[in-house]
Amino acid sequence: MNGVQTGQAFVYGDRIDTDVLAPGHAMKLGPEGLARHCLEAIDPGFSARVKPGDFLIAGEDFGIGSSREQAAISLKRLGIAAIFARSYARIFFRNAINIGLPAYVLDHPGFAVTGDVVNFDWDTGKLTNPGTGATATVTPMPHHLKTMIEAGGLMESLKARFGAREPIS
Repeated sequence: MNGVQTGQAFVYGDRIDTDVLAPGHAMKLGPEGLARHCLEAIDPGFSARVKPGDFLIAGEDFGIGSSREQAAISLKRLGIAAIFARSYARIFFRNAINIGLPAYVLDHPGFAVTGDVVNFDWDTGKLTNPGTGATATVTPMPHHLKTMIEAGGLMESLKARFGAREPIS
């Protein structure tokens, strides 16, 4: 999570819920199968078009709904590098961080449209849209969360900090 990363923007509106991110009918398919159905209710071609390193930009209350962690897992499995939203459902935000998926607050409506190529500077938090000239700075991620994400999520962070231990029998 250093330097500048370039990716395609996938832009959605307010209140994208976990049922849209991880549809109930596809829960039995496992993480890879479920990811193929991510956002299909509002963007049927999303999982086929998204590439590792792309960005998701959304409005308010991203990830509302049930507490299913599969919603964040689906986005990570598809290769989303980071999510930028005006606000998040608390449990979705925590699930994203726990699995190592960066989620930033971006209070800049209209920054990009789906298909725009955008750059994100992981060091400064500056997001740029070279096609339109728009720039925005995201709310910085607290150091302890950035460290957790860089380790690969909560469990990997704890393993790195405390070492792998044998399970208690």
